[in-house]
Amino acid sequence: MAVPKAIVLPLLLIVCGAALGAPAYEGYLRNGNFEVPPKKTDMKKTVLIGKTALPEWETTGFVEYIAGGPQPGGMYFPVAHGVHAVRLGNEATISQRLKVKPGSLYALTFGASRTCAQDEVLRVSVPPQSGDLPLQTLYNSFGGDVYAWAFVPTTSEVTVTFHNPGVQEDPACGPLLDAVAIKELVPPMYTKGNLVKNGGFEEGPHRLVNSTQGVLLPPKQEDLISPLPGWIIESLKAVKFIDSKYFNVPFGQAAIELVAGKESAIAQVIRTSPGQTYSLSFVVGDAKNDCHGSMMVEAFAARDTLKVPHTSVGGGHVKTASFKFKAVEARTRITFFSGYYHTKKADIGSLCGPVIDEVVVTHVR
Repeated sequence: MAVPKAIVLPLLLIVCGAALGAPAYEGYLRNGNFEVPPKKTDMKKTVLIGKTALPEWETTGFVEYIAGGPQPGGMYFPVAHGVHAVRLGNEATISQRLKVKPGSLYALTFGASRTCAQDEVLRVSVPPQSGDLPLQTLYNSFGGDVYAWAFVPTTSEVTVTFHNPGVQEDPACGPLLDAVAIKELVPPMYTKGNLVKNGGFEEGPHRLVNSTQGVLLPPKQEDLISPLPGWIIESLKAVKFIDSKYFNVPFGQAAIELVAGKESAIAQVIRTSPGQTYSLSFVVGDAKNDCHGSMMVEAFAARDTLKVPHTSVGGGHVKTASFKFKAVEARTRITFFSGYYHTKKADIGSLCGPVIDEVVVTHVR
């Protein structure tokens, strides 16, 4: 069977980038959008038969190959990033081997959602690293959330595995996976006049070309290595990495939306000199995505705090805030979180929140 050009091109970019030593390792995994179907002889209705039934992937357990839309039995599966997807039943896995650069930072980007009412978890692993992403929280009302998960390989070849560790009464219940991409991330560097790395959030995970929802970055307890270089996601819920194509971004191509109130926070530890005074400035606004209401971004640095109110009418308005703080140690943690919880005005099932961008810390002489 011929492989579509849409799959060949990202694969060529990956192979050529690896061969030349360039950081061009970005795009779908091989058949990462699952649009190359299995042979009819390798399926029983929707269930894959044999570990190599799905081209370019290995599967174990109860794995279904489905098309989005209404399903037998009255269910509806949203496939937001194409036509086809896989559903992982009880203890099922899907995996693929990749060639990578040991010691480099990579982020997987994938569309995932739960399909039943039960608690569902998607376990992502690149040994020896793994993380469990709870899918019970829907960040938008129609499913199709997009997540990023980061890893640093220790060998030149790794196995990326998605696993449903749950056991439900219905063995077919389990996470839906509808696209998987990868990006090699550039290590964050300091820019002149700023002690914050990646303060404009320009370096981040791959953004699926047909996704309009941004990319959810899981908290540290679910991904010890951040997919947002330089930053720690240190909250109970995810934050959202948004781009200027579909959202209002104050500066550059990307920003962060704090979508889960005080359960959604980012932080960075910067180098400081005890007793010295510094200025922390940042931009607050809304993403022009129907998120209305009285917003509040709270910022912390050493022993100082600042609360920045922002009344959003969904127009993408922004403001700059700043305050001074005195360092008490050689390392100072700066933290941002949203003071309130928000949902979209016309879609109360979709979480949203204030946007932050252009974080700058300078020494006050």
